[in-house]
Parts: sequence; C-alpha cells; structure tokens
Amino acid sequence: MKKSIMSVVALTAIMGSVNMVSANDGINILNNIKLKGEIRPRFESADVVDNGKDAAQSLTARTHLAMTGGLFGVDGLTSTIGLQSVNNFGGTNYNSTQNGNTKYDVIADPNLAMLSEASIDYKLGENNFHAGRSQVNLDNQRFIGTVGWRQLERSYDTLYVTNSSIKGLNVLAAYIYGFAGVKSVTTTESNSVLLHAKYKVSDALNITVYDYMLSSIHDTYGLALTGKADVGVKLNYRAEYAVQSDPTMEYRVKDVKADAEYINLDLGANMSGILAGLNYESLSGADASGKTKFTTPLATGHKFNGWADVFLATPSGGLVDVNARLGYKTKDFGKLLAVYHSFTSRNTMVTPTGTSNDLGTEIDAVYVNKISAVKGLKGLLKFAAYSKGVISGYTHDKQVMWAQLDYKF
Repeated sequence: MKKSIMSVVALTAIMGSVNMVSANDGINILNNIKLKGEIRPRFESADVVDNGKDAAQSLTARTHLAMTGGLFGVDGLTSTIGLQSVNNFGGTNYNSTQNGNTKYDVIADPNLAMLSEASIDYKLGENNFHAGRSQVNLDNQRFIGTVGWRQLERSYDTLYVTNSSIKGLNVLAAYIYGFAGVKSVTTTESNSVLLHAKYKVSDALNITVYDYMLSSIHDTYGLALTGKADVGVKLNYRAEYAVQSDPTMEYRVKDVKADAEYINLDLGANMSGILAGLNYESLSGADASGKTKFTTPLATGHKFNGWADVFLATPSGGLVDVNARLGYKTKDFGKLLAVYHSFTSRNTMVTPTGTSNDLGTEIDAVYVNKISAVKGLKGLLKFAAYSKGVISGYTHDKQVMWAQLDYKF
C-alpha cells in the first residue's frame, strides 16, 4: 500500500513542479494534460501437483498512473511519464521469483515499483517519432508484447518511427535499447531492431510482414494473413508462418545459431453471441541436424498454449498445440469462454518407458464482465487445469485460479 501512495505522491509532485516552472518563468512546458490510471487487485492460487512444493496463494494489486501533455506548445510534440507498482500487502505465501520463497509454487508477481513510461513523441503529418520508455505491443503479441497479464507489465526503451502516408499501410521501424518489468525492474540492455508493416487490402484481408532482429538471440521474419467476414456468421481468421535464423544484431554474445520455424492457423466464428474457434500452432524443436527450437522471449506468452503457463518456454522437441474454444458473449452478459488444448512434441522424445510425443492436455475457462455500478470497472474469474504428459519436464498436473477486479480511469 505504501508504494501505491508513493506513486500518487510522485506523480503529483511532478505535475506540481511543472506548473511551478510554468508560473515562475512564463514557459508553458506542458499543456492539455491528460491523466490515465489503473488499479487491478487480484487473488491467484497455483498448485503444481506432487512437485515437492507447497501450493501458492497471492493477493496483489497493480497501480498504474500516467500523464501525457503537449510539450513547449509545439504542435504535435507530447511527453508521457508513468509509474506502476505491484503490492502484495505483506502476503508471502508464493514464490514471486524475487522474494526467495522457493518452498512455494511460482506466481510471478514481485512486490516492486518502476518507471513505466518516460517518453517524447512528435507527430508530423503521417509520421510519428518516439523516443524513450513506453509499453509496446505488436499484432497479437506473439513476438513483441508487454505481458500485461502479469501485474508488473513490461516496458521497452525504444527509438521508433511509424508512417501511415499510404492509405491502408502502416509501417514501423524501431530500435530497442532496453526493457524492464514482469519479474524485475532492472533494465535488460538490448541492441534489437524491429521492422513491421501491415497493409489492409479489405476487411477480409490484412497482410502483415515483419523482421524482429533480437540481439544475440535470433532474427524472426514472417508473414501473417488476417481478416474477417460476415456471411450470416461473423468469421475471423489468422494464417501465419515465420522462420528464425542467426541473429543479425549482436550484443556481447557472439556466434549464436538459430534455425527454426513457426506455423499458426486460426479460425473463429461468432453467431449471435455464440463463439467458436479452432487453432493449430506449431513451434519447431531442436534436433541432431542443427535445427533449433522456436522461441519467443519477448512475447506475451500467457495468451498462448494454455493459461497455466506450462509452455512459456518451448520444449526442446518443439510444441504442437491443437485447441478448440467455445463461448458466449453479449453486452449485458459479458464473456464466457472455455478452451481445450492437446499438446504434443514435434519431435518424438525419449521417455522412461520408451518414446512419445505426449505433452499433456489443458482445460481453460474465463468469465469477464463490466460491473455497471462503477464506470471503468470489470470483474474476472479464470481457471486453468493442465493434465500431465509423459515427456520429462511435463509430468506434473497444474491448476491455477484467479479472481480479479480491474478499474481504469
């Protein structure tokens, strides 16, 4: 709670100092100031069965405050500063990855505070120039995301430019020189380049191409086709293919090798609020021929391959996730969704009883709805149950449950 109060005080002090400079010197440093914030309390329990550790329970709250304003009265020039903190109210019955409580299962929400935004943006015509710290999500966050599900959301230190001068085409070129958040507030230095372009042909066809050059990890370049259509039933789809190769950008670590591939096929439908969908996702694994496993170190991994977070790291033999979803969504009812996953290894792996591809199964369910009594408030209940496979490293069941409120203003 103290960190929440400190965040509010710090932001108020910043605003006060800006106003003081403006008043004393006659300089309008910031104008048209806009504030936004979020308070997100959450209870989470996690139990990895028969792993020699106690089940974990956490009660945490994210507090996020940000201020944006025009800078020096220059048209198109703005600045943003933001703070976020995670508070556990003294509860320690979980392994946050930072608190040393390794007798418990992991719930990766450490009790920390950090500068989440500190940036300057300049909009000139159809161009936007950005410098500093901000929260960056690209596409469906499969490769570049902020991991917003965890309480300490990731921020990126970047220089980037976007352009939308050609109708339907949006282009981004970015340089990442650091990032922080999720498990630590310590900045990880980087030397990465992101190139991304999306062209909207029509509602039924969007073409996205990208090249994410992560320093001393790999280059990921790919093509995604997405779209939606109303044929009595509202349909949406995604078809994506990507490959990874040796990193173009190197930083401290030299001569890293990568040779991997990725496939994602998804079809969804909405018929009068009834939701259904099928998904096939495949990440290659390592083998004796020199192939490497496909990895996504800067993804929002919780969105993919089951909410129990068993597969945040790709298994050595790769991963195939075949899943089906069914749900219901209306304005008044909210959204109820269930997902069933079947996980297998792309490469046949040696097990204590022979060979197998079995990585287990998972059932996920979520219900989310607005709480109409308070504007900007949502409630969420969520559940994930992973059933073990037979491949080493994936031989423990896991259950996770969440109850959450999310207030944005």
